[in-house]
Amino acid sequence: MPDLLVEHHGVQVLVCDADGAPIATEQDALDHLVGAAFQGAELVAVPAGRFEDSFYDLSSGVAGAILQKLANYRLRLAVVGDISHHLRASVALPDLVREANRGRDVWFVTDLDELTTRLAAHRP
Repeated sequence: MPDLLVEHHGVQVLVCDADGAPIATEQDALDHLVGAAFQGAELVAVPAGRFEDSFYDLSSGVAGAILQKLANYRLRLAVVGDISHHLRASVALPDLVREANRGRDVWFVTDLDELTTRLAAHRP
């Protein structure tokens, strides 16, 4: 399935294909997320499996660089899927997920239904 641009509760969401290119670096985020979002997306929904393990290891700096790059382009991010094994393996990641999910720019959600529910609750 190719990436799809859909609207949920007034927000243009780019739903990325689970079989797309892996996201391991800031440049990958530019090439595969920011570039694709120029279709008019405000939020990019990326399957959790597209991110390399280094994204979930906060000491690597990969997540910080990618999140900053998306913020620079005023793009919101939803990491969609089960990341429980990464959460169990990290002390810092659960804190990041908890704090991110309190805001509106970065969310970690289990599926697209949860994303849609969050978007309904955070209408502009």
